[in-house]
Amino acid sequence: MSGHATEGDGHLPGGLPAGVAAKITRRTAFLSVGVATTLTLLKAWAWFVSDSVAMLSSLADSGLDLAASLFTLAAVAYAARPPDDDHRHGHGKAEGFASVVQAMLVGVAAALVAREAIGHVFAPREVQRGGLAIGVMVISIVLTIGLVWAQTRAIRKTGSVATAGDRAHYAADLAANFAVIGGIGAATMLNAPWADPLIGLGVAVWLAWSALDVARGGINQLLDRELSDEARARIRELALAGGHLLDIHALRTRASGPYVHIQFHADLPPGITLVDAHERMVAAERAILDEFPAADILIHPDPRGHAESHGGESFEEDAA
Repeated sequence: MSGHATEGDGHLPGGLPAGVAAKITRRTAFLSVGVATTLTLLKAWAWFVSDSVAMLSSLADSGLDLAASLFTLAAVAYAARPPDDDHRHGHGKAEGFASVVQAMLVGVAAALVAREAIGHVFAPREVQRGGLAIGVMVISIVLTIGLVWAQTRAIRKTGSVATAGDRAHYAADLAANFAVIGGIGAATMLNAPWADPLIGLGVAVWLAWSALDVARGGINQLLDRELSDEARARIRELALAGGHLLDIHALRTRASGPYVHIQFHADLPPGITLVDAHERMVAAERAILDEFPAADILIHPDPRGHAESHGGESFEEDAA
């Protein structure tokens, strides 16, 4: 099977116990909230004293970053809750929902900034205290680089789509911050006031593109898209490694926050006892859990040569 979703930075979902992954994700979300709060306050002050549209665009972005980070913090805490009677598959999809909300917020920011920038393209205004505004943007770049580095480490360990969504717009912020510095510098040092709103408009386009990318990751998880080909191949390899199963087919996988759900049919020798079949499947499960400790695994046994289709026509088993 080809064309499955890929995992960022080579991470295979479910590679950490759910509790450990949730702790890392939650800690990173707290860091994101702290950075976003600091940047929002700094940029609000810088915009007030400079009257820069480019700075306003960056302030709008940071303000929505703060809202998104707070929402992400709540979402990852909810996603980490263990399964209960009403949610037998856990609460992990809250992370996917958070990613979609993040994308919507970033899209709103892009629209508001674009509207402000277009107005100032036709009626440019002089940027005040440009040096101070540039200094604030330098501080913003340093803090954002540190946060993106921490988020990247967390994603490599957990595969969290909520953290990936957070990192996506902070990474976009880095490029936007450099662009804002260019716009303010051109407006104040080169006597080109039109550069400031044009840069603001460019940032708005960048934000809109970033929103689409963030939404895609969250929607893929909400719609139960398959894990990457790499992850599926590794699951198959682990299931067959001990020789307990003759083959597997109808492999289905999906990610849900810190959890990964795996199900497949196992070919077993005809005529073995129920106890032997059970022991073989438990051995395969343990092999998978050693590498995917946050996995929920369901195996259906088939006597070799006697497999039958299960479910409706829409779920006919494939050859994978």
